Amino acid sequence: MWHWTMRTWTSPAKLRAKGIIGMNRRNIRYIGRYNKRRLYPLVDDKLKTKLLAQQYGITTPALIGTVATQFGVKQLREMLSGHDGFVIKPAKGSGGKGILVIEHVEEGVFVKPSGARLTLQDVERHASNILSGLYSLGGSPDVAVVEALINFDERLAEYTYEGVPDIRVIIFLGYPVMAMMRLSTAASDGKANLHQGAVGVGLDIATGTAIRGVQFDRTRLDHPDTGHELASLHIPDWQTLLLLAAGCYEMTGLGYLGTDVVLDRDHGPMLLELNARPGLAIQMANGEGLRRRLDLIEQQPRGVPPEERVAFAQHHFARRSELEGSPGSTAEAC
Repeated sequence: MWHWTMRTWTSPAKLRAKGIIGMNRRNIRYIGRYNKRRLYPLVDDKLKTKLLAQQYGITTPALIGTVATQFGVKQLREMLSGHDGFVIKPAKGSGGKGILVIEHVEEGVFVKPSGARLTLQDVERHASNILSGLYSLGGSPDVAVVEALINFDERLAEYTYEGVPDIRVIIFLGYPVMAMMRLSTAASDGKANLHQGAVGVGLDIATGTAIRGVQFDRTRLDHPDTGHELASLHIPDWQTLLLLAAGCYEMTGLGYLGTDVVLDRDHGPMLLELNARPGLAIQMANGEGLRRRLDLIEQQPRGVPPEERVAFAQHHFARRSELEGSPGSTAEAC
């Protein structure tokens, strides 16, 4: 049996040699063993995550308000008054679906990062669709969460297109295991979703610098829209970001966790959301499998403080950059 991986034919034996884990092993060996199902609502509901983060002193985008009923939709005008930019998202959404970003307001017209212009009625309709469950997991009734707009760090502006880049860090038993930055593109419609065409950049856990970039399963050395090379990418406040991500283990009690963090120019690293079933594309972005790292962490003692867990990961999982060569080269098989 052969698998199509990174535009190259490769065998299961080669995948195992690289330490690549698949969905079955992720689901049974890690999620099933270390994530208690009763804890899922803490991360599946973005509003619950935000309120929990506030209790634990973990920074998140400011909450403007919530809309829980169709009657409440008509209160949006008053809720949004005085806010030049904001985000409306479904509390139980997934995969970036249903997130509406308004960059600024011009004389009552709501302008998206792409320049598209919406009326108040458009915004109200979007909130109403969220409540009806259009974007929620399983189509269940939902709540619209209204957050302050993230003013992402301007040092990262040349690495993204019409969207806020985020950093996904896989946390296992409280240890940062692997990280990548997701850069929005025209193909991804300004969203940081690799399956929709965002660029994934693997990050060195030790330093927060770029290791390699991929888009549509092919190596990427520059951003397809801005043209800026990726080799110089370095995440500011990397130590703070890792400590924030590692602290989500104590906050949720979930052993296998995806943490999504954004960099605000005023507030630094901020927790955007959590995922109890994080995807496996991070292995492609890093050109390395998760298994060896997960095996090593399972051998470590429990009860280690976050600072020591971060230091352990930085020591054992350091990587050098692979961002050398000619643009457009095909990625090696993972």
